[in-house]
Amino acid sequence: MRRIRIAVGAKAGKYLRMQTVIDTLPTLILFLLPLAYSPGPGNMAFAALSARNGLRATLVPTISYHLATFTVTLAFGLGAAKLGGQWSHWLKWAGTVWMLRLAWGLATAGPIRKNAKTQPFGAVGGALLLLLNPKAYAIIVLMFSQFPVTGPHDALAVTTIFTLNNMLAFFIWSLVGERLARLFSSNRAARWLNRAFGAVLAIVAIGMAFG
Repeated sequence: MRRIRIAVGAKAGKYLRMQTVIDTLPTLILFLLPLAYSPGPGNMAFAALSARNGLRATLVPTISYHLATFTVTLAFGLGAAKLGGQWSHWLKWAGTVWMLRLAWGLATAGPIRKNAKTQPFGAVGGALLLLLNPKAYAIIVLMFSQFPVTGPHDALAVTTIFTLNNMLAFFIWSLVGERLARLFSSNRAARWLNRAFGAVLAIVAIGMAFG
């Protein structure tokens, strides 16, 4: 009888925790909207990649970026990871250097060719874009401070919502980049589009360093 009560109590507790996550879902999504869809390092990098190489070229980096996103976010949610001190300082500058490298490569790229196989970054680059992005860590920490979790099920639910929402934001920005490339299809216009995206990435990188 005691085992039955314990089992029923555990199931009831799990149901209540899940119900709490469901109840806070609209608020969580509203909280994430301006953070996920603003022109940050990730969004701008993928918009530029799509403009340069097409929407399909963003598939592999997007998957690797969000696998890293899911892993890091869950680690923070479970309390296994913390960010601060000297680590935060070096992460910020490493991310800035990586973003400036992407910006330079894009700004100095030639016109887009239909059969070109070049790609500014692949699976490893996609993961690094998350791992070296201090804005992503700041958003994750802020999210869990505003939406604290009480166990692994809550952490998993919030992490999944965060990752899927961010993936949607990347897809939208990648689509914008591809549409811009179609508008600027001539060689001269393509060069200027590359330079514009490179300049935006550089501005974001500098803002990331000194913000």
